[in-house]
Amino acid sequence: MLSDHDSAAIVAVSDLARARGFYSDVLGLELAGDGGDGMPLVYKTGATRLTVYASKEAGTNRANAVCWAVGDELDAIVSALAANGVRFEHYPDIGRLDGDVHVAGEARLVWFKDPDGNILHLNNLPMS
Repeated sequence: MLSDHDSAAIVAVSDLARARGFYSDVLGLELAGDGGDGMPLVYKTGATRLTVYASKEAGTNRANAVCWAVGDELDAIVSALAANGVRFEHYPDIGRLDGDVHVAGEARLVWFKDPDGNILHLNNLPMS
């Protein structure tokens, strides 16, 4: 039924202007659509879209909200994000920690939060 259709991530935030600064300036995502007047922000991210919308429920999800498989670029992206002020989450039960990167076998994984506490995840694993 849905296996032939693309999916996309959607993230709730409390303040669209603050979110725009984070997703545009800190993460470097390209804004693909901005309806203005409180309408969602839509970012281009690879071949997909990430929708950021205002909600009073922002930040209540305690699981991964968005995941990017970045392959060999992981370390460079982690360094660039750190230079932009991103602080990474550390989870002691997941592999061993190498700086801010969790290593579990061949997997290299990082987590960080947006200003509302939504958990964003990067890894070196293939998406398919």
